[in-house]
Amino acid sequence: MVAITLPDGSVRQFDGAVTGTEIAENISKSLAKKALAVKVDGEVCDLFGEIDRDAKVEIITRDHEDALDIIRHDAAHLLAQAVQELYPDTQVTIGPNIEDGFFYDFARDEPFSSDDLAAIERRMGQIVDQDRPTRKEVWDRAAAIKHFEEIGEKYKAEIIADLPGDEDVKIYYHGDWHDLCRGPHLPSTRHIGKAFKLTKLAGAYWRGDHRNAVLQRIYGTAWANEKDLKAYLHRIEEAEKRDHRKLGREMDLFHFQQEAQGSVFWHPKGYLVWRQLEAYIRRQLDEDGYVEVKTPQLLDSVFWEQSGHWAKFRENMFVVPDEIPSTEDDGPVLTGKADLMALKPMNCPAHVQIFKQGIKSYRDLPIRMAEFGCCHRNEAHGALHGLMRVRQMTQDDAHIFCREDQIKDETSRFLDLFSRVYSDMGMTEIAYKLATRPEARAGDDATWDRAEKALADALTAAGLEFEYAEGEGAFYGPKLEFHLTDAIGRTWQAGTYQLDYVLPERLDATYVDESGARQRPVMLHRAVFGTFERFIGLLIEHYAGRLPLWLSPVQVVVTTITSAADDYAKETAEALRAKGLRVDLDIRSEKINYKVREHSHAKIPVIAVVGAKEAEEKAVSLRRLGSKDQETMSLADAAETLAHEALAPDLKRA
Repeated sequence: MVAITLPDGSVRQFDGAVTGTEIAENISKSLAKKALAVKVDGEVCDLFGEIDRDAKVEIITRDHEDALDIIRHDAAHLLAQAVQELYPDTQVTIGPNIEDGFFYDFARDEPFSSDDLAAIERRMGQIVDQDRPTRKEVWDRAAAIKHFEEIGEKYKAEIIADLPGDEDVKIYYHGDWHDLCRGPHLPSTRHIGKAFKLTKLAGAYWRGDHRNAVLQRIYGTAWANEKDLKAYLHRIEEAEKRDHRKLGREMDLFHFQQEAQGSVFWHPKGYLVWRQLEAYIRRQLDEDGYVEVKTPQLLDSVFWEQSGHWAKFRENMFVVPDEIPSTEDDGPVLTGKADLMALKPMNCPAHVQIFKQGIKSYRDLPIRMAEFGCCHRNEAHGALHGLMRVRQMTQDDAHIFCREDQIKDETSRFLDLFSRVYSDMGMTEIAYKLATRPEARAGDDATWDRAEKALADALTAAGLEFEYAEGEGAFYGPKLEFHLTDAIGRTWQAGTYQLDYVLPERLDATYVDESGARQRPVMLHRAVFGTFERFIGLLIEHYAGRLPLWLSPVQVVVTTITSAADDYAKETAEALRAKGLRVDLDIRSEKINYKVREHSHAKIPVIAVVGAKEAEEKAVSLRRLGSKDQETMSLADAAETLAHEALAPDLKRA
């Protein structure tokens, strides 16, 4: 007998081994029609696989949280089938499901085109209609290698040859077409549905190695239903409109160029946004009891070796030799020997050096040490992405040195700061995750147990719901992740908070406790924005370039209807500037509708229009970005109103 326990706690008995399909049919015919897969003791399995032991079983239908991964995996196989039926000379390689979709890499001499994508998509729909059944076979390794070599699939043969010796060689059939795959898969192609779309073409090296052949990658997206697909495609369309790289050019904020890969050229308008954010966050730090420091860019490798970063991050650090001079009779010469220096990829070891200057007492703690620290990381060229992934970055970084009994209070204090800042930035939907110990880490398990519990307790004490991100912590300690939802529903990870017992030990940081004994401080690594570069990119995309008035490089453009109002326009601009507003003046002899369109396209928040009537009445007509309506008021009232609106959120509260 096999006892199957269902999610509601009920138990169903079967005479022997049973499939997921049979269990679903035993429950109801309607469930059997909707079933896609089965979850056996927490593991997602094929619906047609046998269960020969007592188990907890859950039937996966289209609305189940695990359904999308399976649909997307099958969609990747569906893509490969369609490609090989249309272009028989093509070899298949790998095709995983990814976030929001899937891809498949193909080896083919002739490049695919956008017209090919349309044809492939049509063929995929036809295969869905054919309802090709799925089945799984386990093959002998040698026979599998021989088979794929004989049919010209050398990449599949190579994958099989490299599989661990104890791993089964699973072959999945969809009709007659078959592929090496771990599974699981849907019962037939019909269950995939037609809520899919091929999205783009790209190149990819075989196995990610630039020394290998270049393959053609086709990306796609797949969803449980047409409604979700349309919502996703709309979100992608919106995301393209909001791309910070495009808007950055249009708004004249920054640029990149080949000669400084991964580093930003900030234009005056872009750097003004930076300065406003820096002034804002500095006020928050001052209010919250931080001291600000500045540390060197270039540090001896000894610091990074002691901290553990050298072993972990050496390949991502910019390293330079420090030639050692030797003095001879005719003056100094170089010996040819060199110590190694590195541009800092993070600020923490340098902050420990400041902490270690002088003796610290338990009464001195906590010490909240902040720095707008410029760091460098040697990111791969292919990973660079506008402001979101750079090589030179500036963090709103800080490290809190505290006693163990202060962890909860300091964490709660930071969580308050974080939520207040992001509320001011117009982002209030925050999901919290606690990232736990990774496989490669410093410190013993007992230390990690204490650290993870301390953060979990602090989140609970703050009344915040959170999820665990298993194995995603920093190498020296667990961390809190903050996932924010933007205006079009995308999630971004911003800021960080990491609890570290390890670095103070490695770098020999101590304080004197009540009894006069030396103790190690706990080190809390934290950033609110993360990096200024990425955070500004995030804001540009969140607001689609329509930055809040306090952040806008140009807050008001004063423009004229007629040249007769030029002198009054200059007077208006000066009156607004006197109130601290950032104002441009446009007295070109262009039509007013043309000028309004141009300034609206440049994302200017307020256009102050003046003509002969406004000049006579000492008034202005204000047009807000995104609105066709105008509001006319006296110049004095407009100056007062706009000056207040242009205050940063924290200054409005003051």
